[in-house]
Amino acid sequence: MNSKYNIIIVGGGAAGFFTAINIAEKNPKLKIAILERGKEVLSKVRISGGGRCNVTHACFIPNELVKFYPRGERELKGPFHQFCSGDTIEWFEKHGVTLKIEEDGRMFPESDSSQTIIDCFLKATEKNKIDILTLQSVQSIFKKDDSWKIDTNTETFLCQKLIITTGSNPKVWEMLNELGHTIVPPVPSLFTFNIKDNRIKDLMGLSATAAVKVKGTNLKSSGPLLITHWGMSGPGILRLSAWGARILFEKNYHFILQVNWLNETTFEECLEELKELKDVNSKKLISKFCPFDFPKRLWESLTLAAGITNELKWADLSKKHMIALAEQLTNGQFQVNGKSTFKEEFVTAGGIDLKEVNFKTMESKVLPSLYFAGEIVNIDAITGGFNFQNAWTSGFILSNAIS
Repeated sequence: MNSKYNIIIVGGGAAGFFTAINIAEKNPKLKIAILERGKEVLSKVRISGGGRCNVTHACFIPNELVKFYPRGERELKGPFHQFCSGDTIEWFEKHGVTLKIEEDGRMFPESDSSQTIIDCFLKATEKNKIDILTLQSVQSIFKKDDSWKIDTNTETFLCQKLIITTGSNPKVWEMLNELGHTIVPPVPSLFTFNIKDNRIKDLMGLSATAAVKVKGTNLKSSGPLLITHWGMSGPGILRLSAWGARILFEKNYHFILQVNWLNETTFEECLEELKELKDVNSKKLISKFCPFDFPKRLWESLTLAAGITNELKWADLSKKHMIALAEQLTNGQFQVNGKSTFKEEFVTAGGIDLKEVNFKTMESKVLPSLYFAGEIVNIDAITGGFNFQNAWTSGFILSNAIS
């Protein structure tokens, strides 16, 4: 049995739904179907942002927004000038969902529930008579004359234009590779570091703003660093993992992480500061008097690592101890042995080579009438709503090109 459609979208996630809705709203006469391999659609939307759905980020300048994308920065400039974060807010408001901005710039539905976004999409697909077909696992894709033939585990579909929004799906990448597309091998992005070290052993839950660097590379980042029971996490670490996705993969996630708990302060500047503190606070216990803006328990741990006992006063701080403490504060070296997935947010770097996509239309340069949206192409972002913004923008541009 052949099911005929004008447009078929493979992938029932955020990018697939947003694309389908926008195409249907611009051209209601088109017959559109979304094919989803699982039982449920929008499953990643449901769990994103801890179940609240981090829809986008309050960064409204395209040239600034692109800086949050380790892969895709250059390619997204044009698309973001057409559909940016402000357009996302407006789109959701028109569809009955009000978004709110949090202190760190992340944007969520006012309801604080991802179900609001799911309901919005399901309502719009129903209104626009878009067919949602679940348990449709695509087995093969062929171009037949001017049509696409898609075989699933249960039936065969025909369409004039085919849109792939399957994200990081190795099976679909393999099919596209066989059709002539180059696939940049996927590697994990957005992960936390596994570190076993006495300095942080009993400090889980503590957070400090720090500058971090991967020793022997140009990879560096800064921002809040969270100590966890398996090592280190937080925005500073996640940024580093995103920008260093390929390099850290090549290192098999075994490397030295250099941490400057004083951010921009150099070793020499720290040494001078410690000398001044010694003169001013001579009678105070070093371990009990933390002169810097980070947790006291972390200070105690670092002083101990520098060989300073709990009973030592500032007046008795030797030059050797001072050098050791300045080193711990500005250049703490931590051995990383492996990684862990950040919460439920599994993001990969890799996918369809960006040179093979027309970013004015999101059409394949290799196969006419084949289109892409979302993470299936080699674009990924740091955490904070940026990966969703790429899905919305690519889907919107695609809808303009097709309608």
